[in-house]
Amino acid sequence: MTAPAAPLLTTPLNALHLELGARMVPFAGYSMPVQYPAGLMAEHLHTRQAAGLFDVSHMGQLRLVGPDAAAAFESLMPVDVMGLPVGKQRYGLLLNDEGGILDDLMFVNRGEDLFVIVNGACKVDDIAHIQARIGQRCEVIPMPEQALLALQGPQAVTALARLAAGVEKLVFMTGASFTIAGAQCFITRSGYTGEDGFEISVPAAQAEALARALLAQPEVKPIGLGARNSLRLEAGLCLYGNDIDTGTTPVEANLTWAIQKVRRTGGARAGGFPGAAKVLAQLDNPALVARKRVGLVALERIPVREHTPLQSLAGEPIGEVTSGLLGPTVNEPVAMGYVSAEHATLGTRVQALVRGKPVPMEVRALPFVPANYYRG
Repeated sequence: MTAPAAPLLTTPLNALHLELGARMVPFAGYSMPVQYPAGLMAEHLHTRQAAGLFDVSHMGQLRLVGPDAAAAFESLMPVDVMGLPVGKQRYGLLLNDEGGILDDLMFVNRGEDLFVIVNGACKVDDIAHIQARIGQRCEVIPMPEQALLALQGPQAVTALARLAAGVEKLVFMTGASFTIAGAQCFITRSGYTGEDGFEISVPAAQAEALARALLAQPEVKPIGLGARNSLRLEAGLCLYGNDIDTGTTPVEANLTWAIQKVRRTGGARAGGFPGAAKVLAQLDNPALVARKRVGLVALERIPVREHTPLQSLAGEPIGEVTSGLLGPTVNEPVAMGYVSAEHATLGTRVQALVRGKPVPMEVRALPFVPANYYRG
């Protein structure tokens, strides 16, 4: 007999999602809204044009506290943690001892702590890994009492500034504390759509009141996981478990921009992270990298989904699609995937095998939609 599946967890906004007519699906162990009655296409385009509100409370939030916290956290990632100024945010990659990616995450130096946000599906393992590796050097404090909302789109700042004066002064990848609708919130100017926007950490008990206050703004509509996925793919951003995983190194994943100079060969704090020998060798010698993550566009109007095999024009296997759909903004089938290094050059023609039929594709630059971040 198979054991019954664990009941799905719910976020503090569950009742609100149901009231708004969301279609709920299982995701990362939670019941989450995949779309609302307007539908994925309308939600996607609304976020690109105005402002969309996303419930991302399934994500893991934690604090690292203590004088050694930055140095300790830096020992787990190929990223400059110690040099991050107070109020600044950075993207990081948690690696295993083979240089594979355990998770990608965001962290902010808040002065009194490092505030870390990890992926929902990985959070239990991430927190256990961080605790086991650096729990002797700093306090690792999970924050299950906090919800997380993302307000994304070119009019997000207009809507949020009505409720939190001064938030418009934040620039991309910075954060600060604000009081909104009576709740003490920590806000970063960041997100995962390629648009300007904010992520708001709020006490769970006040999350619904905050969400209602945001939805009362004329620019804001609720957006589900479906549009979050299409937005991040057009923005060329990786989804953990699809585009990156423990079998992928940062170099193969084309995430070398996330490895600061100081952590590379020759830097004062080079290496010293799990898998450093392999990752630094790949950085120094491109011949060691057998495959690369690339952007792909189908040359016929046929969506090419994840796990679709990729072939050379001669029909030889060269890789696989990891994310793919019809991009609502670009209005063509876009994808990301891994191809052998010799097929990774921009403009290279390959073919995807969709239900046995070859579909021509071309390697294109990422992102498919230019980023719209506010840098001041």
